Order: sequence, then structure tokens, then C-alpha cells
Amino acid sequence: MRIISGTHKGRRIAAPSGDSTRPTSDRVREALFNILGPVDDASVLDLFAGSGALGLEALSRGARRCTFVESDRVAARVIQANLATLELTGAIVDTRDALVVLREAATGGTIYDLVLCDPPYGDWTRLEPRLAELLPPVLGAEGTLVVETGARTEPQLPLDLTTSRRYGSARITLFNR
Repeated sequence: MRIISGTHKGRRIAAPSGDSTRPTSDRVREALFNILGPVDDASVLDLFAGSGALGLEALSRGARRCTFVESDRVAARVIQANLATLELTGAIVDTRDALVVLREAATGGTIYDLVLCDPPYGDWTRLEPRLAELLPPVLGAEGTLVVETGARTEPQLPLDLTTSRRYGSARITLFNR
């Protein structure tokens, strides 16, 4: 895997070994950030971060800060290593459950410009009701939520659907306030 664009364009990033994480492919990340456009100075939340590829891409493209949330400690160490290798600043890696972090952010009034949500494809049905409750309060007034699911899954959240596109076995769905 590599960073697609920005200050670290072409730099390689590591992914956790094994099949417990499924990094977003270069092709899907490129398409996603082409849809999003500039993320300069954005505050980003990368939920179910895995390798951190989405948040790392956002930082490379000018995001001001990114909070990576990944409960798997091995994957979280890979994100930390990627941040160190790329010498990216403005990042926090939180190794707690994504729903716990979201609940704290929602009750604490923490707001993000861009939320990247890429849970394990098989967990979406179980997570969707909780995410529907917890995601809207953390999304800024002009914020965008990106959800990556399996290609056959069409997320239903209480936000304005912007677009939903399939890329092989993946679907990227964007919501706005």
C-alpha cells in the first residue's frame, strides 16, 4: 500500500499481517479523495482504522489532525509505526472500542469535519443502529461522513446521503449534515 497524493505521495505504508484487517485499496482511496476534494485543515476521525490508510491519506493531503480509533493493539502499533515513518504530526491513536470513543465524543461535544468509518463488513448490520445514534452529534455543520461497507450493503443513517458508489467488493457511501 502507498499514499496516493499529498505531501507523502508514493510513500509506502504498512498494514497489519493476517486477515483481521482489510485495508482500503489504493484504488478506492484515490476515488474517495477525488470525490471528497480538498481536506485542508480538516479535523478527521478514522473509526475502525485498521492500517490507518484513510486517515494517513487525509493527513498527507493537508488535514490538520486525525484521531485513529482501532481496538486491535497490533493494528494500532502499525498505525503508530506508519505515523513515525512518515513523520506525520497532528495524530492520536486511540486503542479503545469505536462506540465508546464515539459516545464520549458525542457527550463531550467533540466535532469533526470528516469522519471515516470502515468497520468489518460483516459487522455493519449489528453496528448500524448504534452508529446512527452516535455519528450525527460528532459531525460538524459542514462535515462529511464516509462509510465503507461491502458492495451489497447500503448504509441507512439519519444524515443527508451525498453519493454511494461500488468499487469491486467495496461500497463507499458519503453523508453530509
